[in-house]
Amino acid sequence: AELGEYTANPDRHADGSVLEARLEKGRGPVATVLVQEGTLKKGDSIALGTVWGRVRAMSDFNGNPIKEAGPSTPVEVIGLQDVPTAGDNVVVVKDDKAARALADHRADLAKAANMDGPAKVTLEDLLARAEEGEKVTLNLIVKADVGGTLEAMKSSVAKIDVPGTEVKLLHNAVGAISESDITLAHTYGTVVIGFNVRPDAKARRAADSSGVEIRTYSVIYEALEEIELALKGLLSPTIKETLQGTAEVRETFNIPKVGTAAGCRVMEGTVSRPHNVRLLRDGIVVWDGKLASLRRFKDDVKSVEKGYECGMRLEGFNDLKSGDVIEAYTQEEVSPI
Repeated sequence: AELGEYTANPDRHADGSVLEARLEKGRGPVATVLVQEGTLKKGDSIALGTVWGRVRAMSDFNGNPIKEAGPSTPVEVIGLQDVPTAGDNVVVVKDDKAARALADHRADLAKAANMDGPAKVTLEDLLARAEEGEKVTLNLIVKADVGGTLEAMKSSVAKIDVPGTEVKLLHNAVGAISESDITLAHTYGTVVIGFNVRPDAKARRAADSSGVEIRTYSVIYEALEEIELALKGLLSPTIKETLQGTAEVRETFNIPKVGTAAGCRVMEGTVSRPHNVRLLRDGIVVWDGKLASLRRFKDDVKSVEKGYECGMRLEGFNDLKSGDVIEAYTQEEVSPI
């Protein structure tokens, strides 16, 4: 940069790009923005791709509050209406009305480009359709815990090259898999993919009733490998996951020399000691493992059913908070398709 003598005008409305975005409990949508031109100021109305907002607060890379940021400055911004996508353009406009109008216009353009009447498929349907000589189009809805994952997924999907097939991302966003995602998937015949996120109870029920397929992953290459194998007609799932029960954390207790215990109420199904468990916070998977203990009052128990309260400790994990959801599930091997 010094050799090239690069310059930028700080005395104009800010223009930049979203580097990363996520949803934080208590803060809402948070975006890491790189200012490339002009100066971004606290109180500015901004449009970030198809999202708009007003800069309610900014912080620098050390987390210190700042009131303005000039060219080449990365800042964390809060005050947005939704979570933007990594790579989205950021521009300061006159007021909130203009910001909303610009974001809505961009959203309309994206919707018109993507929603072109795809046919409904699941990953297992692809082989049969390919054998009939039909060009296979796999439409996906992707939800993830952070915006960077979505950007990586989009670029990776674009590189999948299987003759006679194509993959389209119909919708992608940060956050848990919601009922509206299932409705969209059912309407346009798509598969829903989640990275480190899970469907909430309403979304699970909607998916079961409408037959929408949900697949969840923690590693991108595993999802890409399954998509490519499905397009080639080679997909043979060997592990089936069954949700056994969910519990909500009502209170937490710090026990000296033991760790953090959670006072929970089982909301669905049954939670048992042998089950695998995962901890969800705002629909995002923050831990996955086993129960260290399961108690009713002062007694160790093997299982707790819906409607009952219990105490749980997670094996090697203590960062529990009120409002967290614990899912109990089992996995079993199934015969190849």
